[in-house]
Amino acid sequence: MNLKFFTNFPLYEYYKTNSCFRQQFIVRGVKQLSLLTIAGLLVPFLGTSLGASCVFLMKKNIHNNAQNALLGFASGVMTAASVWSLILPAMDMCENFGRLKFIPVVLGIVLGIILLDVIDKIADIIKTKTNREKKSTNMLLLAVTIHNIPEGMAVGVVFAAALKSSDAVSLAGAIALAIGIAIQNFPEGAIISLPLASDGKSKPKAFWYGVLSGAVEPVFAIITILLTSIVVPALPYLLCLAAGAMIYVVISELIPQACENGNSKFVAYTFVVGFLIMLMADVALG
Repeated sequence: MNLKFFTNFPLYEYYKTNSCFRQQFIVRGVKQLSLLTIAGLLVPFLGTSLGASCVFLMKKNIHNNAQNALLGFASGVMTAASVWSLILPAMDMCENFGRLKFIPVVLGIVLGIILLDVIDKIADIIKTKTNREKKSTNMLLLAVTIHNIPEGMAVGVVFAAALKSSDAVSLAGAIALAIGIAIQNFPEGAIISLPLASDGKSKPKAFWYGVLSGAVEPVFAIITILLTSIVVPALPYLLCLAAGAMIYVVISELIPQACENGNSKFVAYTFVVGFLIMLMADVALG
């Protein structure tokens, strides 16, 4: 596009020579940009909240097969999200490592597994009254919440780049990314609220737990925008830490609980369904 076409207009000359008009013009633009940014940051949170609202469509009691299917589906969603939403983007951020770009990925995953293992051991020491099912659900809630922290940071990085650029396409791209993440977050909100309700929590309480698991995204997105220079270098490690935490919960809690009744083939099919749905969402909207 030829910018000289626009600079020849009298309005541009007036804008260039009149400092008062220019200041008002810029302030209005910043206000509009800020509103768009805030709206964009809240879009992924809205996706999680809508997913959590699925709990209100659930019947009072869930059959064992349905619960196992839900756990298998959740395991597939979390595994696919770990790979396509967390590990692969982290590797893309580590291109400067060359052939050693796997190092931040391995370190992050190991740290995530250790973190969840320590939390798991602390939960056992505390000796809460919760049974195995409730413990698994609580670990799932914790893992998804941890996963949402670096995801929120990733959204913050994109919006920070858009705010520093004068190119309107950058902001449009950031909002498109936020919408894509919101669609991906829908099943994540559901896999929090539905198991909580099946474990005995009231539907409103299960819904709010699902909503709160996604509330960390806009919070950490704003923190990232404010502290971009500090947060960005650590983002690959944080993404992989979240991936390690999710993989740990899938292997140690969700799959064993889903297979307790011996119907492992059925669980395997639901795992594949969840995995493929999340894979398609990540690739198509990524």
